[in-house]
Amino acid sequence: MTDQSFRTELDADGVLGIVWDMASRSMNVLTEGAIRELADIVERVASDDQIKGAVISSGKEGSFSGGADLTMLEGLARLYASEMAKHGEAAAAKALFEESRKLSQLYRRIETSGKPFVAAINGVCLGGAFELALSCHYRIASNDKATRVGLPEVKVGLFPGAGGTQRVARMLPPGDALQMLMKGEQIRPDKARAMRLVDEVAPKDEILSKAKAWILAGGKATKPWDEKGFKLPGGPVWSKAGFMTFPPANAIYRRETQDNYPAIRAMLQAVFDGLQLPMDLALTVESWQFAKVLRSPEAAAMIRTLFVSMQELNKGARRPAGVPKSELRTVGVVGAGFMGAGVAYVSAQAGLEVVLVDRDQDAADTGKAFAQKLISGQVSKGRATGAERDALLGRILATSDYERLKDCGLVIEAVFEDPKVKAEVIQKVEAVIADDAIFASNTSTLPISGLAKTSKRPENFVGVHFFSPVEKMLLVEVIQGKETGDRAIATALDYVRAIRKTPILVKDSRGFYANRCVIAYMLEGHLMLTEGVPAAMIENAAKQAGMPVGPLSLNDEVALDLGLRIVDATRAQLGDAAVNPAQEKLLRTLVETHGRLGRKNGKGFYDYPEGAKKRLWPGLKDLQPVHLDPDAIDVAELKKRLLVTQALEAARTVEEGVVTDVREADVGAILAFGFAPYTGGPLSYIDGMGPKRFVELASALAELHGERFRPNRLLLDLAETGDTFYGRFAGEKAPAAAA
Repeated sequence: MTDQSFRTELDADGVLGIVWDMASRSMNVLTEGAIRELADIVERVASDDQIKGAVISSGKEGSFSGGADLTMLEGLARLYASEMAKHGEAAAAKALFEESRKLSQLYRRIETSGKPFVAAINGVCLGGAFELALSCHYRIASNDKATRVGLPEVKVGLFPGAGGTQRVARMLPPGDALQMLMKGEQIRPDKARAMRLVDEVAPKDEILSKAKAWILAGGKATKPWDEKGFKLPGGPVWSKAGFMTFPPANAIYRRETQDNYPAIRAMLQAVFDGLQLPMDLALTVESWQFAKVLRSPEAAAMIRTLFVSMQELNKGARRPAGVPKSELRTVGVVGAGFMGAGVAYVSAQAGLEVVLVDRDQDAADTGKAFAQKLISGQVSKGRATGAERDALLGRILATSDYERLKDCGLVIEAVFEDPKVKAEVIQKVEAVIADDAIFASNTSTLPISGLAKTSKRPENFVGVHFFSPVEKMLLVEVIQGKETGDRAIATALDYVRAIRKTPILVKDSRGFYANRCVIAYMLEGHLMLTEGVPAAMIENAAKQAGMPVGPLSLNDEVALDLGLRIVDATRAQLGDAAVNPAQEKLLRTLVETHGRLGRKNGKGFYDYPEGAKKRLWPGLKDLQPVHLDPDAIDVAELKKRLLVTQALEAARTVEEGVVTDVREADVGAILAFGFAPYTGGPLSYIDGMGPKRFVELASALAELHGERFRPNRLLLDLAETGDTFYGRFAGEKAPAAAA
């Protein structure tokens, strides 16, 4: 029997093999059609006396399933909006609840079908797919290095709403369950077995036979929580252990999220309430909370940006049409410093051959040693083997000989941020590489079009801006200069995708996109400090607003002397009016008078004592011309200032044509500098409150704090017409939940 999403085959022993293999997709996902098909199969298993049990596996090599197709939730949003218009909010909420719980009901049907189901997992099994596995009576995972299980829904503004919160909380002690659910991490097979999330780990060639053997050996078709006398692993929620778990969990949630993520709050509530109820009622509570979260603006924004948009960008949405796919095998990296060594490492990690060049052999070897340190750290953590380490290092050739770059299809320079130094490197590289090779400059401040003037082939010259540290940061800006050709852009985008990072394509300008927003954020923190706001209040307000670190801490990471150099360069290029004198005085005092450069020399806005946590430098207070009464400061206004200044800069880049795709503005801001993820990014932040209201807010801040908050023409136009960024530039209506 053949289905669109599933194949089934009943063997001579009465075991039904259910193979999930969606013909039209490279990875299995849960769609409305797949859910209907699986429901029919489950009913067949339950009702057919010839079937003793079923084994669910994947027909995809290296993956079980990534979970639900979250674009399916757009249909739920349309359903809610339609019912709201026809019958009112109560009827719309009920319709959404009933529709969104169908997957949970299907999984409960598997659990109570009276026939044993086994999940045979090879490759990634995440989200709704792992909830499917959890509903099965036995789980066998392969020991393949690609196998991972997990429930990562919190990362896109949701929580496991198909029984995941209730099953995990009945399988693990409550503290462990909450930690797993709140982190949303992908878990390796051996760890999953130790946590009892899977029952057995075996070579991938054996998981199907072992699954069948478990069924034929009399595998039990009843879950522990459906048996009389079941006791929760950590005891009742009102027990001593419960009181030691749930109040601290609530405190941790508030500390880590500042109560900006309703999905995590709802998940905690679902677990707490559900553990006091029988399973069927517990699942109803979970479904009610899930439907409530689906209506939240945070979920709508995060799903759009962190799932839909990011997936589209990762699949090449911005790649020039008609350009053949690049077949990169060898990549050159010139400059073996911190950035260059990181680029070499991630390239080799992706299976590319790397030629790492520096001024002398010792410098090149030092860069390769950095790569060795990184991969050795992975080996010590059990995330890589010794053989994988040796293979990766074997792919990196460290040399001072530019001639070794001759076979590279792409060469990336990552030398010092000096136009003269870069010009010299460009000439040396172009003297040896093929005419059709692509040259990419990794620069964070220098305009690509200016650097390309020293190139013989400006159409093959492109910017590739990595963020530090390269091995951790997920975003890369691909910068299109005035003469950059489509093939150079396509090659750069193909390379970024090959190293498993997300690319955004931006036009050439000072600071490109991400750095412009970051600079605005740090400027606001500096000015707050000079106004007399306590440094700790600035940092805490930023975190409460949803930023991962405060502006002062971020400046320490990128270096204060670099900030001062940017101020000097801005004056040289744009004149005195482009520099804020209060910021310049603050930075010059810190760098030139006190020698405080940031984390790199152990002292900046913070002190970095060896072996201890960083702490704000007490001397900051002496640099403030005035000191405001903390109790008189409007913290809500501080939070607005820190987000609005970044959103304004993002809006300006759209108006100037630096960013030409609104998806890239939002995805780039979250991945590059952590712009409050719950908002969906700076443009979604504006759309979420509505451009008219945002313009009113920014204009009020401009009256209080200066012209940097004055809305640009595009924002004023959007406010006047009632349009939004996504409505005008992406053809979308604002999500009903965010209206």
